[in-house]
Amino acid sequence: MIGFLKGRVIDWHSEGLIVDVGGVGYELQCSANTLDECGLGEDVALHVHTHVREDAISLFGFSTALEKRLFLSLTKVNGVGPKLAVKALSAGPLSRLVEMIEAGDVKGLSGLPKVGKKTAEQIILTLKGKLVMDEAERSHGGAGARSLGTRGEIISALVNLGFRLPDVEKAVEEMPAETDLQTGIRQGLQALTGQF
Repeated sequence: MIGFLKGRVIDWHSEGLIVDVGGVGYELQCSANTLDECGLGEDVALHVHTHVREDAISLFGFSTALEKRLFLSLTKVNGVGPKLAVKALSAGPLSRLVEMIEAGDVKGLSGLPKVGKKTAEQIILTLKGKLVMDEAERSHGGAGARSLGTRGEIISALVNLGFRLPDVEKAVEEMPAETDLQTGIRQGLQALTGQF
């Protein structure tokens, strides 16, 4: 299963992109939030979900760990598949989606692409009270914030240095939201190696 990719964007369209990783092109379906963070020819670091069916293997890419968590939560809802989850995530800031679910806003959720009233009610029934965003994620509105893009770069750098992704994410989550790339890497190394 592919959980993370770092490479260069070699093709970009309205529903996804292709990332060249060591000469292999991976096609990923992405939300509008993630696509806004990824330009053609740019180096990117994406969290990935590998979706396996009998007739296909699909990759879904996310610019932040938060967006991937919300995507996975949505796909656990009866009647919500991965493509519908990506459409829902594309409708605006992730914090707004979480707020609608927590407020039980059926009308607001029904206004999302491909989400009808019954599906909106099912999303609220399944997920209300179970979604958690930390203060940094709330204040920056989820994906689309440049500081969270920096977090992704910090995570990518530390993973490339040989540290395990879950350990890296835990260390980075404890950093202030405004941490820059160099400071983040230095603090991450200190946390992960136990040096202070």
